[in-house]
Amino acid sequence: MSLGLHSATASADGTVIGYRTIGTGSGLVILHGAMESASSHTELAAELSDSHTVYLPDRRGRGLSGPHRTNHDIRTEVEDLAAMRAATGAADVLGVSSGAIVALEAALRLPEVHRMAIFEPPLIIGDSLSTGFVARYREELARGDLASALVTGMKGAQMGPAIFAHVPRPLLRALTVAAMRREDRTLGPSEVTMRALAPTLNYDFMLADQMRDRLDAYSSITAEVLLLDGQSSPAYLRTAINALAAVLPRAHRITFPGLGHGATGNARFGGKPAVVAGPLKEFFSD
Repeated sequence: MSLGLHSATASADGTVIGYRTIGTGSGLVILHGAMESASSHTELAAELSDSHTVYLPDRRGRGLSGPHRTNHDIRTEVEDLAAMRAATGAADVLGVSSGAIVALEAALRLPEVHRMAIFEPPLIIGDSLSTGFVARYREELARGDLASALVTGMKGAQMGPAIFAHVPRPLLRALTVAAMRREDRTLGPSEVTMRALAPTLNYDFMLADQMRDRLDAYSSITAEVLLLDGQSSPAYLRTAINALAAVLPRAHRITFPGLGHGATGNARFGGKPAVVAGPLKEFFSD
């Protein structure tokens, strides 16, 4: 699978935001989620490439893009998307997971965003998700135990197969160490490993906490919105989509039967890009 042409632009603070381009047609930016990079949605981009020019940025701290800054927050992420929009002219956005939080905020701050698709943003509604695990993740990250930090993040965010909830932590850590070593050997130079992505989880957790109980603000979004979720995804993510469906004035909702939080990603990581591409093509059709 081709990763497309490599380009870059500069955000408001001068940080380089690298991105890849696939296809021809109207512009669409795909903002990946946590533990992902620009390469995570190349198969979905290929599915859309006959009707859209798809732009796949690496969000800060990953791949082609520059590092996070010390005062990183949602405003920085929106500035990065604004730079992408200015460089490419794209007016449509697909936000996945934490990237969907960025897309929602961009719809409030950037009138140039015309349409957006939102896939399972980790918006915390009331007590829908406890974030007490984040302190443990940060402590393990600080001491350099990336495998333990990843296990803590995965369990806390309720990611991975349901069976993982019953697997002892030492075994999960050992499996994670083995997976990181395998990736170090096998992933191509344009792909970003779990080892490199582990520290970026900190900023995605920060975004989720910053946007906690911000639902009412989104009622003023005037852009047309497609809400997407998987029937098998964690309950707190579906709670967020349900809540958005109730407040967004121009929202449409599609739930994918049998799919989970990885539905938009490449097939080898459990995604179903051909399934997801169908409603996206229809929604973003000119």
